[in-house]
Formats: sequence, structure tokens, C-alpha cells
Amino acid sequence: MDLYHIWCDLQAGVSDLDFCRKLDAWLGHLRQDGLIEGWRLTRRKLGLSPPGMGEFHVMIEVRNLAQLEDAFQRAASRTEPAEGFHFGVNSLVRNAVFALYRDFPDPVRHVGDERF
Repeated sequence: MDLYHIWCDLQAGVSDLDFCRKLDAWLGHLRQDGLIEGWRLTRRKLGLSPPGMGEFHVMIEVRNLAQLEDAFQRAASRTEPAEGFHFGVNSLVRNAVFALYRDFPDPVRHVGDERF
């Protein structure tokens, strides 16, 4: 599984629950269409995080980079309903930081004659 991470803050005056609803609509749309496997939203607690990390953390699970690329293509198409969902989230956030991680060891990792 590959994990696409997004850390962000909300624009001034944006309701945290409105952000949650719109994120659920966007990522639910992608999941329904098989473009992601799942997702999770977390919020920083007690102000604890490294500098530059946003208050909110979105983790999006995809099977592989091909599935992630398909999700990116859906967003880039700027066609409805995807454009409305995607803009509905993007317009609410600022200071977005992105990262891509993978499960480890993953199925392609070999160590000697052993496979994890």
C-alpha cells in the first residue's frame, strides 16, 4: 500500500466541520470510483508537531502509483463532479505539504533468499 500524506491548515474563517464534510465528499467520490482504497483525517493535538506541519493531516491509501496517478488525472480533468469536490476542499486550505510513503517491507522487497 502507498500512503499519500497531506498536512494543511485551514483558511481564516473556515469551519473545521465544513472542511471535514467537503473532504469526505471529495475522497468518498474517489473511493467510490475505485481511485483510492481509503483515507483518514487527523488533527494535531496539544500543538505537537514538527515545524511546518499543518494542523490537519490527511492520509490517502492507494494500491500503487498507477492508482494514485488515476486519482490525480481525475482531479486534473477539471470535469464535474470531480472539479466541484476538489475545488471545494482546495479552496478551504493553506500551507499544504505533501509526502508519499509506502508500507515496508513491501511485497517486492527481497533479503537474500527471504521475501517479506
